[in-house]
Amino acid sequence: MPSIELIEEATQDLLEWAAEIDASHATYFEKGQQLARRLGAHYREDGLTEIGFWAPELTAQVMRKKEIYLEILTPLDDIDFRQGQQVVRFHRTRLNLEQQGEFFWGVLSGMRPGSRDRAGSFYWMRYIDQQGILEAIRDIVPYSLPYGVFGPAELYDIDSLQSDRRDLDYFARTSASQLPDFFTTDQHRPEIAIPRVHAPRNILQLHIGTATREGTLESLTRLYQRISDKLANDDPLTPAEENFVGYDAVQLLPTEPTIEFRTDYSPESEFFVFISQEEDELTIELNKPNTQDWGYDVPLLGSSTTNAALLGSLRPDEVVDFIATLHNFSTGPIQVIYDLVYGHADNQSELLVNREYLKGPNMYGQDLNHQLPTVRAIFLEMQRRKLNTGCDGIRVDGGQDFRFFNPLSGVVEQDDAYLLAMSDVVQEIGDYKRLMFTIFEDGRPWPSEGWEDTSTYRDLIEKMPESYQWGPLIFAHNTPTLKGFWETKWRRVLEVMHIGSNWITGCANHDTVRRGNQVERDRPINWNLGDTLSEVLRNAYDNPATTMWVYGFSPGLPMDFINALSHAPWMFFRNTDERYGVKVVSEEVGFLEWQVTPEIYDRPELFQHLKSLGFTQLPQLRDFGHALQETMVEMDYDLERVAEACQECLGEDTTSCRIDRLRLLNHPEMVQFLKTLDMAQLKKFALLFMEDCYEACKVSYYEDNVDAVRATFNRQLREFRHGRPWLGQSLIGTDRFDKYSEGDRTIFYGVRSNPNDGSEGIAMVAHMGGEPMKVHLGEWLGINLNQWKVAVASPGLDRDGNLDDLNSFELKDSEGVLLCFAPKP
Repeated sequence: MPSIELIEEATQDLLEWAAEIDASHATYFEKGQQLARRLGAHYREDGLTEIGFWAPELTAQVMRKKEIYLEILTPLDDIDFRQGQQVVRFHRTRLNLEQQGEFFWGVLSGMRPGSRDRAGSFYWMRYIDQQGILEAIRDIVPYSLPYGVFGPAELYDIDSLQSDRRDLDYFARTSASQLPDFFTTDQHRPEIAIPRVHAPRNILQLHIGTATREGTLESLTRLYQRISDKLANDDPLTPAEENFVGYDAVQLLPTEPTIEFRTDYSPESEFFVFISQEEDELTIELNKPNTQDWGYDVPLLGSSTTNAALLGSLRPDEVVDFIATLHNFSTGPIQVIYDLVYGHADNQSELLVNREYLKGPNMYGQDLNHQLPTVRAIFLEMQRRKLNTGCDGIRVDGGQDFRFFNPLSGVVEQDDAYLLAMSDVVQEIGDYKRLMFTIFEDGRPWPSEGWEDTSTYRDLIEKMPESYQWGPLIFAHNTPTLKGFWETKWRRVLEVMHIGSNWITGCANHDTVRRGNQVERDRPINWNLGDTLSEVLRNAYDNPATTMWVYGFSPGLPMDFINALSHAPWMFFRNTDERYGVKVVSEEVGFLEWQVTPEIYDRPELFQHLKSLGFTQLPQLRDFGHALQETMVEMDYDLERVAEACQECLGEDTTSCRIDRLRLLNHPEMVQFLKTLDMAQLKKFALLFMEDCYEACKVSYYEDNVDAVRATFNRQLREFRHGRPWLGQSLIGTDRFDKYSEGDRTIFYGVRSNPNDGSEGIAMVAHMGGEPMKVHLGEWLGINLNQWKVAVASPGLDRDGNLDDLNSFELKDSEGVLLCFAPKP
């Protein structure tokens, strides 16, 4: 084991550099930006490693009372990153860094850099507090975090990873040869123009953990490579594969590390467990991370890297391999968009970062302290390192959450300057520099009452015209399963048509489909969409008429969700929460009604944990789920009282039962489970419920059931849109768009032409809900349909010659047709 030492001369150079910045006339924020570039661990070409930590909690005054050192753990045994559990010997090195104000710096020799095939040295700062407790200060901006946020970071040779990536030609093309209308300049080299990545024509949103059976980036890479090869060889695609093609971009749900399961809210890692030590040889148990989360429960630390639970290899190379595969896709590059969560952090962040990063509690956990210059600079550096994995765009989650109290105005204001700064972070891949295509999710004045009606969804577009925002019809309150939904949204529909060119459009996403589970059954459901709740939901979020309007006629940038396209279940899941787990499950039981069918539940590979508890049939689980939901509210979420109430409803004498639905729980198979029900059992049930539902949401289980006709129709519409990029622009004066309404029936129809030269005309009619009706499109639009032809018709519409006469034909709920102008010679 080579010795690891602090190199005094190189460290002094680093200290002098930092001191020179501190003494400059730059603003505090500008100083912070420069210092943040060298925080963390950087393996240099000369074989030395630079280390930097910002630790304001360890001031010079406190330092005299504490022992502070850098702890480096270098593996003595080979680590098999694919093994679920292993015991590995490490050599420990402890040395002191140089403190300079709130920063600690050092340049070291002997640290081992990680690579695709070999583990590097792990590191963190340690100190003994005044109570004699050993604490850790973790690298907030690491390049590799293979064993979770509570474990130490890994030194990684990131420069070699970048130089070996397979898509360097792609970056050469997109960073130099295409200069769009909007560009900015590198703040450090203003003479160089930095191009911004162009907007895609459509987006596919997916969650890595459920997009494939394995739930990893490498399995998703294999899927896309297989599809790419098939397309290159003109081999037919399966209907399930067809759902993945025809997109310019893929938007991943957040890939940052999420919170981890805590039973006592200890800061000790469950994946990097210290077993024993003999002097400086430590024995550590390594457990492969198995967190399951939809991605939005972030602790902030490590957001510069990727959630290890999404990496089959636990190596950063896996991320680059995926991105390179999409950039080299056989039919043309596919962009990768990251979903960034910087507006809030889970309460678990209090165990991981110093208080300077946090402003105080909110409904999600903690507000972030973007206004502190050093914190602001570190957040942007964290984002820069994330972008340097090679993505093409970002989606900023919860833009309305970026708020602060302005003492000059005396009111809480939106931090738009920071949001725009996120869009202007420069990506650097080798010598290539780019600015990201940017999407903002921003529903301000949320959470003010009535925000659904008062939000313009345009605040950031008006400040940055090249950016996009989530539009009003793809936001969280989208519930197309309800009768007359599109009629109630008519005002917003018109806004999409007339000012929606920079809105993300569509119907299904991770949030709207989840909200669909929360629609109460006593509301007016549109039963034209199906005979069961699950059929209604699937046909609402993958609706031919809606898709035809969005892709074939509407302005904006369409986005689809792979679970909705595949008719796979989806919900808000996480196995990372012991404190609120039961409450979350009680609020998500609608998933069992809206998305889980008896056929799905009876599959032997699904819901195995819950079946082992006695829930052998779906009705049993539904009964208990609804009973739990009602009891949690009745007992004010007191788990001990909830457990007692459940036991009072067992047996023949249920006179003391306080919740009517609990009387339904006397299924023989469940009696034993209920008899032993206590707070611990409730928490166990919640954990197993989440893990079983996570498994049930995997798209791969439903591949054989994907309707080939529907998949081909959806792909046909995507190709129609690709061939007519002008459809993304808002309507012009010669275009027409209107609706026919009668009772609960709503039919959209319109005609528009290419605004650039008028060379092409498109007409559309789409039945958005209600009873069937004969439509007279030519009469409604005042056009001669003898000069038009059918371009795309929804499945089954051309039944028995129904479309032989385009002047009059019948439309049913969810049907539609697109026409193209084709004058006869």
